[in-house]
Order: sequence, then structure tokens, then C-alpha cells
Amino acid sequence: MKKTAILLILSLAFIQCKNNNLTKELIVHKEVGFIADSAMVVSAREEASKIGVEIMKQGGNAFDASIATSLALAVAYPYAGNIGGGGFMVYRKNDGAIGSIDYREKAPLAATKDMYLDKEGNVIPDKSTLGAMAVGVPGAISGLFDIHEKFGSLPFEKLIQPAIDLANKGVVVTQKQEKVNNKYRPLFEKANGRTILLDKAWKAGDTIKYPALAATLTRIRDHGRDEFYKGKTAAMLVDYVQNLGGIITKEDLEKYQAKWRKPITFTYDGNKIISMSPPSSGGICIAQILKSIEPFNIEQYQHNSTKYIQLITEASRRAYADRSHFLGDPDFVNIPVDSLIASDYLAKRMLDFNWNKATLSSDITHGNLTFSESDETTHLSIVDQFGNAVSITTTINGAYGSKVYIEEAGFFLNNEMDDFSSKPGEPNMFGLIGAEANAIVPQKRMLSSMTPTIVEKNGKLKMVLGSPGGSTIITSVMLNILNVLEYDMTMQESVSKPRFHHQWMPDNIKFEPAFDTLVFPSLKKLGYQIDQSNSPVIGKVDAILILPNGKLEGGADPRGDDKAAGF
Repeated sequence: MKKTAILLILSLAFIQCKNNNLTKELIVHKEVGFIADSAMVVSAREEASKIGVEIMKQGGNAFDASIATSLALAVAYPYAGNIGGGGFMVYRKNDGAIGSIDYREKAPLAATKDMYLDKEGNVIPDKSTLGAMAVGVPGAISGLFDIHEKFGSLPFEKLIQPAIDLANKGVVVTQKQEKVNNKYRPLFEKANGRTILLDKAWKAGDTIKYPALAATLTRIRDHGRDEFYKGKTAAMLVDYVQNLGGIITKEDLEKYQAKWRKPITFTYDGNKIISMSPPSSGGICIAQILKSIEPFNIEQYQHNSTKYIQLITEASRRAYADRSHFLGDPDFVNIPVDSLIASDYLAKRMLDFNWNKATLSSDITHGNLTFSESDETTHLSIVDQFGNAVSITTTINGAYGSKVYIEEAGFFLNNEMDDFSSKPGEPNMFGLIGAEANAIVPQKRMLSSMTPTIVEKNGKLKMVLGSPGGSTIITSVMLNILNVLEYDMTMQESVSKPRFHHQWMPDNIKFEPAFDTLVFPSLKKLGYQIDQSNSPVIGKVDAILILPNGKLEGGADPRGDDKAAGF
């Protein structure tokens, strides 16, 4: 009788909620990602993830695996993986110690504040995005060697060899790679003045071998960091760039050094968030957004509902406005970090938020502080069998960077100079507006949106995540933190959810095509501008969630060829 009564109650509850718009979420089986017992790598290509896992199977730690995976991505994913760009790493060791390293590119010594302006002071189209003048001094190799020196447990030669083997063996072209390669092919000859390896109409299923890149990686294996910054590879890079009219010199390469930095840390809903500090804007911006919405208890609103979107948009609007004014390279400008993420400051920023109408971005400027203080990109998340966690986002900025390809050395160079403010108040390729804090200065690092992030709960590792996507990186990471912490999603369910993005200027909300359009009329009624015209993909989040039983769940973003691997 008791069993019958329980069944009846459950049946009535089910009938009652049939008309509720949450029903689908309640009764559909949750999407679960790849599960591993001890160690995992999630990255943009299966080949790279498997290489990282194999390193850990041989006794290597997460730092070893991150080096091997990064180098493998330079081969398997030339669209964004690189040795001609730079990146950031945030880490958490198994004893709870945290830290980060900045191997972001730098402006060449010959760079000038107005180098991308014409005589009338107008920005010259394409000069900061296409060709040799767009290239910043690469930091990737320096960063990987510094990571190895501090935390590596296996010989560097062992970590680079899988990438050498992959370059010699070749990489199978995916359908998505074929599509992207064809899209950008016309720019390769324009940037280089000749055809390059990827100019061929490669088809899905073809195998591309990279013998020149294999030779470069072999030289780095045999001669170390100095091979890239002082050796034969350095000479190839400088000669090629200068022949194309660029300004990078041997001195630029010789002077480059990666830098260890203190990460941004803050709490949100009882969780500790650890993210990247400037010159990345990621950590400060997600801190501002999450701490701005925290008093509103966002979990009370249905996921991706009008109020959910409205609250996040308004917090993002104010965070990106502050980003534009205050943030840059901390070695060159004073950034009031603690003030920017202080709860009282953020509460004041949200005072003019009104549930009944949209705030106009034209009415929002940066906040007033009363004191000061002492697209393309790729991401990889790693947890090893020892409990160490690594979150790395690395980039050459646009797709295939500057499109400058050193044929003799086998790799693309970045176009990171576009991430500076070519002219304060003018948008870059991602629509981000910069100010004097991010103006071009020789040896300065350009502001970034990269947001490698780690989450702790009750002093234990909870989540490792990050994303590519230019200015959308910050919101992609932030939305996935909310998906898991507030809406109890699995990691794979979270990364697969449709996303939206707002960045202050331009004053619109970008939505992925898969987003439910039922919320659009109510948002428009409140005064929000909807844009689905240029947002086929907002971020490609690769993440790892530590489950209550200690196992690892990988979330590999289906927007790309991303893959989780582990054991």
C-alpha cells in the first residue's frame, strides 16, 4: 500500500510538472563526458590529449603532460596551437599551492605607440592583424622551458619527442580543419608573398606532414631554449620577418623572458576561484562578473531565462568597461586589482542596474576608484594521478595568427600586436576597445582575454577549465562555472550548452545559433539588442570536473575536434 501511494504521488508530480518549462531538464538523462579514474587531459585535438596522457602513464606529472600536449598542439592544430605565440598557465599542486606563469608575447624594441596609424591619425586596416608588422615577440618556448625547470619530472627531450614524431608521421585533416583552412587560404599568400604548405586544398582524411617543424623541434630538443631565441631558429625567424617588412630583431628574441605571477583569487558562493592575473584580463573580469551577480542569488532564475541573461549581461557590461580603462601590462601600468574586485566597489557599479530596462553601454563608463594600490587561441586542462592540476591557454591570436608562415622552420607567427590599443577608443579585431593603459610600448605585453582557471571547494580541487575565443573567453569560462556550481550540470553537459556574450561595446548580446530564441522577445522589450549574425561559436571550453567519488569527468567542447583522454 505504501509503495502504491508513493507511485501515485510521483505520477501526480510528473503530471503537474508536464507543463512546466523545467520538465525537460528534470527528466532527460544528463549528458556525461569521458570518465577517468586517476588522470586526464582535455585539449583541442585527440592526438595531443593522448600524448599528454601517455606522458603521465610513464610517470610524468601534469606539468610534464602540459608541455608535451602544448608541443603536440603546435603540430596537430596550427590554427591556434603554436610555438610562434604565447600563453598563460595557472596551476594548483596536490598540496594546495597555487601559482601562474605569463609567457605572453611582447612588443618589439622598435615598436611605437602610433605604428598602426596613418598621417591623419587613423588606424591602417589590416596592419596590426595581417603580415609581419602584426607579430609580437613569441614567448611559448620560453614558458614551456620555465615550467619544466620548476616542475618537470621527466627529461625535456622525452616531452618534445612525441611532437617530433607526430610532425614526421603527419596529422589527419578533420572536416572542421578542412573548412577553416579553406576559409583562410587566400590570406596565406597575401601575408607571405608566396604559397605555403597549407595553401593546398587539403581535404578531410588527408594526412599533412610537417618535416620543417619536425626539424625545428629536433633542434630545440638538442640545443634547448636558446635554439629558439639565439640559435638557427631565431635567425630564420628574424630574417623571414624582416624580409617581409617586420621589425623583430635578434635582440628582441634574446631579451625575452617569461614571468611567474601571482594569480587572481576570490570566493564565489563558497568556492575559491583561481585565475590569471594581468596582463590577462580574465581573472579580474570573471571576478567582477561573478561577485557582481552573487548578491542576486542567480540560481533562483531558470538557466538561460530572460532574468538570467539580463543579470549576467549587466554585470559583464560593467566589467568590460573597467577592462577597457584600467587593464594592461602590470610591469608598465599601475592596476588597482584589489579595488576592482572589492565587493563594495562592485555593489556600487550595479546600483543603476534596473530589471525593467537595459542599461545603455553609452551610459556606462569605467568605475571611479577612490584610491589606488601598491579568437585564435586554444586551451588544455590537465589533472594528474598525483592530484596536481594545470590550466593552460595559449594563442597566436587570430586564426593562424598573422598568417606569416616561416616555411623553413615550419610554423606560423602570431598577430598579437592587435591586442594593444592601436588607437585609444578604437576597437581591435574582437571589437574590444582599449585605453592608454594598453597602449603600445617597446617590451610591453599586450592585454589578453585568456582565462585559464581552477576552482576549489572546501579546500579540495573541484574543476579545471578554460577556453579560446578572443573576447568571448571570459564569458565562456564564467558561464561554465555557473553551470556547474549553480545548476549542478555535468561537465560535458555544461560545455555543450548554448552560450551568449556581451562585452560593453558593441552594445548587443551575441547568441549562438543553437540558443533558444523564445527569450528574445522579452529581452528586446527591455531594450536589449540581439545579435546572432556573427556568433556561430562562442568559446570552445575544455574542462575537467572532480566527481564526489574522486573520479574525473572530462568536458570536451563539441564545437571543435576537442577530446578528453585519461586513465
